[in-house]
Amino acid sequence: MNEVIKRYETLKEKVSERWAEFAELMKFVETETEYLTAPASTKFHLCKEGGLLEHSVNVAEHLLKIKNTLAPDISDESCVVVGLLHDLGKAGMPNNPLYLKNPPDSKWKQPYYWNSNLVYLSVPVRSMYLIAPRFPLTEEEVQAIVYHDGQYVEDNRSVAMHEERLTLLLQYADTWSSMVVEKD
Repeated sequence: MNEVIKRYETLKEKVSERWAEFAELMKFVETETEYLTAPASTKFHLCKEGGLLEHSVNVAEHLLKIKNTLAPDISDESCVVVGLLHDLGKAGMPNNPLYLKNPPDSKWKQPYYWNSNLVYLSVPVRSMYLIAPRFPLTEEEVQAIVYHDGQYVEDNRSVAMHEERLTLLLQYADTWSSMVVEKD
């Protein structure tokens, strides 16, 4: 986990233009939510303590690599922001995590389950709910976060053929990270 934290801190240093706002947002995220300890999923990729942070770091790093080859004019800052925060909604709400650990004697086979005490919001919508009041996102960053699951999610069909380059790059970095790098 220490290696992941080092990689995370290095990525955060790439945010410079909106540094003060980003620092405040990340202070909130790190101290008021389960972002640093939540799993990335209930039973699939990085379904373990700290999995969400590891996944977010993987996505941001892969996004930067892809961006450097295909769209070097997109800012590193935007890539880091959307890479680290695209799944923030998986951290749940302050003092109320989205994913709860199943007890060892549970009849359910998966390690985690959704917290039914939270109002249902999709992960991208909850991410935006947590970010928007605290950090100024560009329209491209909003689109990338909201539609990062691409056509795997039926609701995302409305953006088909209207994706910005940042959205397409984030979709691929997220898919590559979860289906290749983090595959069990």
